[in-house]
Amino acid sequence: MNAYIKRIALLPLMVITGWAYASMNGNGIDGNMTANQGTNGQRPLVPGAQQTPDLKFKDEDGKIISLHSLKGKVVFINLWATWCSPCVHEMPSIIELRKTFKDNKDLVFLMVDVDGNMERSKKWMKNKKNDLPVHVLDGEIPRELFTGSIPTTIIVDKHNNIIGWQVGGADYSSKEVVDLMKKLLSE
Repeated sequence: MNAYIKRIALLPLMVITGWAYASMNGNGIDGNMTANQGTNGQRPLVPGAQQTPDLKFKDEDGKIISLHSLKGKVVFINLWATWCSPCVHEMPSIIELRKTFKDNKDLVFLMVDVDGNMERSKKWMKNKKNDLPVHVLDGEIPRELFTGSIPTTIIVDKHNNIIGWQVGGADYSSKEVVDLMKKLLSE
């Protein structure tokens, strides 16, 4: 089984348990959602143990959005690019997840084009008839959260704690993910 399939297979496990654990070392998070390892000098990323840094994003209107300003909301961050096949492949499931929660003002979707080309991304979304809002980075994302592999998805709870971290494509419209989002939104 290749690494891509393993990552996708681990997403339901992450959601079923309600927590994603990622081990960190000097090279950043390894991307495997595994049980709390915490050995061999690795520090586990455990919900509640470490808040997210105050990441900043720019929306389609040029407004800067600070992750910490979204405290009290569940935040779904997807780092993607128009040329990334796995990113494009998982996009319909993100659209479906967003539709499921369309009336919930406590869930924010940040679709972050890592190339930083807002106009190209907006045009791409429009041509694909996707209604997801496009964002670009306004600063750096620490290597603990983004190693450069896309797609990368980060789910942040209402207290700015990282609850889920996925490198590689996934099905975000699955029952497990929907149930996780319901749980996070009800807390």
